[in-house]
Amino acid sequence: MKKRRGLLAGILGIVIFTAVGCAKTRDSGTSWTEEEQPVVSYEGNEKADGKKDEVVIGFSSEGDSFDPCTGFGYTGSPIYSTLVKINGDDQLENDLATGYTVSNDALTWTFKIRDDVKFTNGDPLKASDVAFTFQTTKEKATYMDLTMLESCKALDDTTVEFKLKKPCVTFIYTVAQMGIVPENAYSDQFGLEADQIIGSGPYKMVQWDKGQQFILEANEDYYGEQPAIKRAVVLIQEEDARLVAAQAGEVDIALTSATLANTEIEGMSILEVESVDNRGITLPTVPDQGKVTEDGYKIGNNITCDVNVRKALCYGIDRRQIIEEALNGYAEPAYTECDGMPWWNKETVIETDIDYAVKLLEQSGWTDTDGDGVRDKNGQKLAFHLMYFAGDSMRQAVAMSVANQAKENMGFDITVEGVSADDTVKRMFSEPMIMGWGSDSPMTSYMLYHSSNAGKTDWYNPEFYTSEKTDKYLDQAMNSLSIEESYEWWEKAQWDGETGTSMRGEAPWAFYVNMTHLYFVKDGLNTGNQRIHAHGQAWPLIANLSEWTWE
Repeated sequence: MKKRRGLLAGILGIVIFTAVGCAKTRDSGTSWTEEEQPVVSYEGNEKADGKKDEVVIGFSSEGDSFDPCTGFGYTGSPIYSTLVKINGDDQLENDLATGYTVSNDALTWTFKIRDDVKFTNGDPLKASDVAFTFQTTKEKATYMDLTMLESCKALDDTTVEFKLKKPCVTFIYTVAQMGIVPENAYSDQFGLEADQIIGSGPYKMVQWDKGQQFILEANEDYYGEQPAIKRAVVLIQEEDARLVAAQAGEVDIALTSATLANTEIEGMSILEVESVDNRGITLPTVPDQGKVTEDGYKIGNNITCDVNVRKALCYGIDRRQIIEEALNGYAEPAYTECDGMPWWNKETVIETDIDYAVKLLEQSGWTDTDGDGVRDKNGQKLAFHLMYFAGDSMRQAVAMSVANQAKENMGFDITVEGVSADDTVKRMFSEPMIMGWGSDSPMTSYMLYHSSNAGKTDWYNPEFYTSEKTDKYLDQAMNSLSIEESYEWWEKAQWDGETGTSMRGEAPWAFYVNMTHLYFVKDGLNTGNQRIHAHGQAWPLIANLSEWTWE
């Protein structure tokens, strides 16, 4: 039941999963009293062929809102339709759109849409709803980056036109993640209550008990093929509660972690889905010169500003050892933010080379002058704090493995520290941290490394990495007239034979692992063709809920 990832050659476009990439996926499950415990049962509710048509899912968190205009659905959703979507083969295909054209200067994108689509409140979906969705999202400016969008308007009921300020080769990815909302039913309360969640996808929201569960039912007016699963009860549970529910037979599928995935559960097996959900360390690239961000947060680190220190942390750590020690073998080595994608530069792959890592440190003057096992230079120890989100056992385990290897192999003294998200924001511009990203779009590379994003509080470039050469490559990629033309420039940004954003180059990141997403699945449940998963295990799993079947 394991989905393997290939190089995805020939893809026209891949959906973007970026803005919340580094934030911790938060389990917000609630414990219930006996009276409050949701009762879930579908025994006897079967189709004529004897197969069940309902499913119970152990989930992590539903989020605060189901409004696409503020970010919901960036990894796919069975509730909302998009103009184009990504299928299980990680290829772009039409959804609401019947086709689209791009002008020769790449500034005008024109989409034709279906004329047979209804929202779940009965209103017809028109091009004006598409225009409204994008305009509203741009005005809110809370999640989706639509700074490239100059205007969006409906030319008629089935034609919508986008005008861009400048060429943006990744715009199709933005289109692919934007769920369409109904203009006439939209308000400030949209997405906050079950009756205010109105889409046109294969499923509709019929109940939402916040922090406990939500229930989806098949949308009888859906324009596509009716799904085999007619009802999905999604329970919001913490990790240990999901395990208990799976062991008790109370759920059909449940998210789990590498630390629990080896648990034997009768009647269930483990579904493994490979991902671009990576874990690594952000390494501030500038020294501490007393500067602070606009919000007053300290900038710079006098140890990691040394590129040889950063590269030593890349070459001197055995990724396979991390995978075995921290993740029970459920991961793959990571080398960039885009391993395996069509725009990935394969030359970024590095081998563990402790001798080379030590040589780099000694070239920079880091030696153990007092024999205590920790290198030092000009009276300063090769020591720093490595932050991870408190409560995230996986990130803690990765951090501990890195710290132990760095101590034993190279003479670092790394203190692993769990911190809150709020404290992380205050300290990430001056201290290394375990961070996770997960995007199958090259837009992530632009956000992570372009100098225009350095030092912002949106998690992308807290290292303050800047490079005129990198900016040039990234700008050339973004200004390409086709995604295929852009590949060359994304690859050069990573490594052009002399420098780049990768660990062979300037190494603002030390990438270590790509997580394997893991789920306990009841025997007989087929979850369809799962596409590559981005950061976060929950919504990527059920993005294709309409393809699930009981066998």
